[in-house]
Amino acid sequence: MTNPIPLHNRHRSVLPDWLALYYDRPIELTHGEGRHVWDADGNRYLDFFGGILTTMTAHALPEVTKAVSEQAGRLIHSSTLYLNRPMIELAERIAALSGIPDARVFFTTSGTEANDTALLLATAYRRSNQILAMRNSYHGRSFSTVSITGNRGWSPTSLSPLQTYYVHGAVRTRGPFAHLSDAEFTAAAVADLEDVLGQARGGVAALIAEPIQGVGGFTSPPDGLYGAFREVLDRHGILWISDEVQTGWGRTGDHFWGWQAHAQSGPPDILTFAKGIGNGMAIGGVVARAEVMNCIDTNSISTFGGSPVTMAAGVANLGYLLEHDLQGNARRVGGLLLERLRAISATVPAVREVRGRGLMAGLELTRPGSDEADPAAAAAVLEAAREGGLLLGKGGGHNTSVLRIAPPLSLTVAEAEEGAEILARALRSVHGN
Repeated sequence: MTNPIPLHNRHRSVLPDWLALYYDRPIELTHGEGRHVWDADGNRYLDFFGGILTTMTAHALPEVTKAVSEQAGRLIHSSTLYLNRPMIELAERIAALSGIPDARVFFTTSGTEANDTALLLATAYRRSNQILAMRNSYHGRSFSTVSITGNRGWSPTSLSPLQTYYVHGAVRTRGPFAHLSDAEFTAAAVADLEDVLGQARGGVAALIAEPIQGVGGFTSPPDGLYGAFREVLDRHGILWISDEVQTGWGRTGDHFWGWQAHAQSGPPDILTFAKGIGNGMAIGGVVARAEVMNCIDTNSISTFGGSPVTMAAGVANLGYLLEHDLQGNARRVGGLLLERLRAISATVPAVREVRGRGLMAGLELTRPGSDEADPAAAAAVLEAAREGGLLLGKGGGHNTSVLRIAPPLSLTVAEAEEGAEILARALRSVHGN
């Protein structure tokens, strides 16, 4: 048996205190296959979090492993100063899939860097540092992205290079509009947007929004809300940035991109992506129409964005996803999983809501009979699920009381049933049902 405590002590002695670890006794994952991972003690887990929605297709996917190995054997690094065939091939595919006309693609190494680049593009194009963001949002950990993050648990400073205005609408079942119908909710959020714009001085550069908020607990507005926002934005010349770091690549099942649930006014001006496209390799990026992408009039390169090895992984991973219709699998298996979770949660008073789309589900835990968040219960269920062989995530804007479920998109029906049953036992063990 491997004792995890010495490694944990080494972690604490050289890494920041704020670098979070799951579990009272943190686990070291050593290898994975398909939808499962193993820890250093040999315990096997069904992975329902995929390295924070990053292992999108499967652990140790042979097609991706082969592409990485072959490219590493030829050339690992060159930078964007040289022509890069895998980068161009992946950019061509993403541009075509994006829905943005005359699209250009710039690769980064993370979602944070992708959103940071989108903010640079928007503020340069509009000559304004004013940004609209959604309440309860999360867009990364850089100085600029924490300044547009509407979630106090992830925004460590009030200092900012941007002037940010926060808009209602991203959380359907909490807040002052929760009691309204979908149509009334959308109208109220649009009115709030108009009111916020009345407070801004000068021309706002952009609205940035996650179609489904990830760290915020998988919350989302009614379909069509961002399309309604787009009508207002267009009147003012304001850009729309869709943060698809967690919602992209078919995870929601119904759509390839989250913005497509709000498509009545057309695609976003800028789209950001990361996580799943690399299946664990460090890939992020920005898609924008050429006029916006090409507004930068100074020198700019990326040393590691578009690395030949990561691009080879992305090409192979995207090809696998499309050839095996993993979006369709997310819709089918995710729909069954959501039904199962709702049935389980109907017998657990502490579950306030089960929400989500495709293979992106959240269970919000509160003190029974109230709307008061219960982060201790969420932590306890996380622990109990791990003991039962299931890895989950957690998040939420109200004291981290949402269990986040986002397995690889190749999840089978049998694995969905297995995971749901482990989660049911974990919920009942904590809440005594």
